[in-house]
Amino acid sequence: MEVELREVEDGDLPLFFEWQRDPASNDMAGLPARDREAFDSHWAKIRCDPDVTLRTVVADGAVAGNVLAFVQSRKPVVGYWIGRDHWGRGIATSALAAFLRELPERPLYATVALGNTASVRVLEKCGFTLAGEVEESGERVLELVLEAEAEGRP
Repeated sequence: MEVELREVEDGDLPLFFEWQRDPASNDMAGLPARDREAFDSHWAKIRCDPDVTLRTVVADGAVAGNVLAFVQSRKPVVGYWIGRDHWGRGIATSALAAFLRELPERPLYATVALGNTASVRVLEKCGFTLAGEVEESGERVLELVLEAEAEGRP
């Protein structure tokens, strides 16, 4: 399977909207779905924010998700969202590894909802290690950190 990253295009957003409404995905991510207005506002904001790096994940020619980097509480954070119909194929790991090669800053952080073992595995395969638990938006989440050097690493 070939996984590529590209700039986010307007045509990607309807898929992203539908994927973030999926109840199983929401449970896995520990995030509530946004209604259309909130989704459009959020994406308009992050697409023009110079401190946010966004990429669309394309697997075998089909849009499969997105990856992003942003600053939260003065820490550089990465995240990703893969459409449920693309789960279990290694797309998240391949996409995140490629994305990390674009990002020179270290350390990088990621947070994962408690119980989301699939995302923990993806992050660990990409070099992240468990740093502990933190509270985020009133929820306890796992915090993972990538402290590897950017050169030659994921």
